[in-house]
Amino acid sequence: MIRRKRFEDAKEQKPTPKPAVKEKTVKLPDIKLFGRWANVAEFTEPGLQKYITVMPVMIPKNYGSMSSQRFHKSRMHIVERLALHMMVPGHAGKRHRLTSGQLGGKCDRNLATIEKAFEIIESRTKTNPVQVLVKAIENAAPREEITSYQMGSVMARDAVIMSPQRRIDKTLRTMAQGVYKASFGKKKSAEEALAQELIAASNGSSDSHAFKEKERLEREAMGAR
Repeated sequence: MIRRKRFEDAKEQKPTPKPAVKEKTVKLPDIKLFGRWANVAEFTEPGLQKYITVMPVMIPKNYGSMSSQRFHKSRMHIVERLALHMMVPGHAGKRHRLTSGQLGGKCDRNLATIEKAFEIIESRTKTNPVQVLVKAIENAAPREEITSYQMGSVMARDAVIMSPQRRIDKTLRTMAQGVYKASFGKKKSAEEALAQELIAASNGSSDSHAFKEKERLEREAMGAR
């Protein structure tokens, strides 16, 4: 009986709840690109928003830490992707744009060029240069291109829709090639050429090499349907 009574008394006793731990909210510092510009941008094209990253970083350089991950480019800062394309602009027609001149293989040098170009953009547009870059990519990103395939004994061409990732890569490549074309071996500096390219593309002007290339690709795709 005594054991049963003790068991019932222990069953009736409810454990006293512990006081809730007060959550501590830590306010993260406002990390700005190059210590100057906010890493924020408004998107007007939902199809590209997932693949244009403007995460809060001061120096957009990850030293290849994500290279082993699939589709890691989508998580890279868009300024870093632009710098990588400026290091090697790639093929323009049948020629490969590779040089040790103004657009050489130094990532830090290209980041410095982008920073100076952003200073020019800010002084001329009174707008966050990150927003200008995002707007330029959205305006200059082609939606269609041409692919070739063999049909019997002839090569046929057909229009295909480009994926969002390829649209961004194609745009950054043509921007870098436009900067190379406008500045290499000329009096115009690379940062001045890049600033003019981004401002023209953000305004949808044909003065931008990337915007003209987009119109050319879509015109060819329309004719190949």
